[in-house]
Amino acid sequence: MQELRLLCWVVLVGLVQACPESCDCGEKYGFQIADCAYRDLEAVPPGFPANVTTLSLSANRLPSLPEGAFREVPLLQSLWLAHNEIRRVAAGALAPLGQLKSLDLSHNLISDFAWSDLNNLSALQLLKMDSNELTFIPRDAFRSLRALRSLQLNHNRLHTLAEGTFAPLTALSHLQINDNPFDCTCGIVWFKTWALTTAVSIPEQDNITCTSPHVLKGTRLNHLLPLPCSAPSVQLTYQPSQDGAELRPGFVLALHCDVDGQPAPQVHWHIQTPGGTVEIASPNVGADGRALPGVLAASGRPRFQAFANGSLLIPDFGKLEEGTYSCLATNELGSAESSVNVALATPGEGGEDALGRRFHGKAAEGKGCYTVDNEVQPSGPEDNVVIIYLSRTGGPEAAAAAGGGVSEKQPPGLLLLGKSLLLLFFIAF
Repeated sequence: MQELRLLCWVVLVGLVQACPESCDCGEKYGFQIADCAYRDLEAVPPGFPANVTTLSLSANRLPSLPEGAFREVPLLQSLWLAHNEIRRVAAGALAPLGQLKSLDLSHNLISDFAWSDLNNLSALQLLKMDSNELTFIPRDAFRSLRALRSLQLNHNRLHTLAEGTFAPLTALSHLQINDNPFDCTCGIVWFKTWALTTAVSIPEQDNITCTSPHVLKGTRLNHLLPLPCSAPSVQLTYQPSQDGAELRPGFVLALHCDVDGQPAPQVHWHIQTPGGTVEIASPNVGADGRALPGVLAASGRPRFQAFANGSLLIPDFGKLEEGTYSCLATNELGSAESSVNVALATPGEGGEDALGRRFHGKAAEGKGCYTVDNEVQPSGPEDNVVIIYLSRTGGPEAAAAAGGGVSEKQPPGLLLLGKSLLLLFFIAF
């Protein structure tokens, strides 16, 4: 037993004193230091002592940092990786370094960075990522870095910053973010306001300038004039009709998503039916109702036809198309959504929609056409009731053409075509 203990002690001492052949390891000012700088290394060498607290790999030829690259040195407090050729920092490369206080990744080629690894680095006080190829920083990238004091992001390729990016950095005193090609649109206005009012030191503000749009190129961000910006708003709107034409086979449902905002919001439809979920990035058809290039459609016309003006047509509407139709509008300042439930019922009767919600309605007869009147009972407030009319027109092709030709200012009506006289009830959330 004594010999076994001695053997273990010898092995332990050997591990503590181990050092990669290409590096110099030793103690200085009470820190265990491993110096591997200027060694033409193309990978992080193995064999470091487990008690290393400072590791320098600067001025090498490292092309990337793979998962587990620093698993051997969990006690690191300082890691220097400047002036390499690093393009990618993989998930799990930095996550084990929970005691890290200083991290220098500057002067590399990093465009692919595992931002989630920063969630484990809650002790970090200095983060240098300047002079790289970063184009994007997630809004929550720094959410765990409450001890961070200095952040350097200058000389990257950042075009915009998500509002609130720096809010979690309650200890931040120094931020360098100059010399990035910022798009001076509505999405960057918040940063201008924050930079002018924060107590954080932001040097070289004269070099925080606009690259686009062209008319603002070279404008200093702190001199940017107010922009006409507004978050999106959404409303599902309809236009009543008393058309008394003959009913013909086939049903067509027409909805219109009226959106507002600056910059102009992008429209997206989310449709939940009994058969599953459908996501549509509008538009997916041209003005003639035919699928745009790259959109899969068996007959040349998609089952759900989203037009560029916000109209949505569903030819051959039936029980399989019952469900919830949601319009989502998004721009740089946020998003807004409006939803409506759609269900089929026989005239004068109530029923249950595809999601199990009860509704009640009454048919008003006029020239052979049915309309839904104010006795529709919603599950929500009275002003959330969407009163829909039903009218008759030509066949599915005519309906599609009508949807494609709707004016930008005037939303289409609801077209119901069929042999059976059915009611469509729409109950807004």
